[in-house]
Amino acid sequence: MTTPPTQTVFARLARDNPDLTDRDRQIMRAFERLLDGQPEITDGSITAMNIAAEAGISRASYYRSPVAAAVKEILAIPQIKLPEIDELKTELTRLRKKMRTLRADRAAEIRELKDTVATYANQIQALTLLNEELVEDARKLRTQFAEHSDGVVRPLR
Repeated sequence: MTTPPTQTVFARLARDNPDLTDRDRQIMRAFERLLDGQPEITDGSITAMNIAAEAGISRASYYRSPVAAAVKEILAIPQIKLPEIDELKTELTRLRKKMRTLRADRAAEIRELKDTVATYANQIQALTLLNEELVEDARKLRTQFAEHSDGVVRPLR
């Protein structure tokens, strides 16, 4: 069951081109079968190659036919219901693109986290060295205090 826009475009094509050949009519029937999701030969996706194969003609013959332009016009109509296989291919393409974006985002986040870890590691190393100096200073103070515990406080340096 082809959609009304398809019938309208094909009717206008037949009206504007009264000399349509049997080959042109074969192309129209093949396109309608593909659009209805009832392919006889191909996988059902709507491509020039599949339309030509369904019509039993070469791709070159398809492109020479005035029907090719009509098919292009029909496919540009937004309310045309494409067969499920085309919808699934479109969804697959969309999901693959989304997956690439998510992977790129995840890779960027991992790079950022690695940079953060490296920064924290450097800060920890600097703080550890500073802590060791402070521990050594505290040890010196305790030693000085123990040696000079006569109740008098003396400067460190």
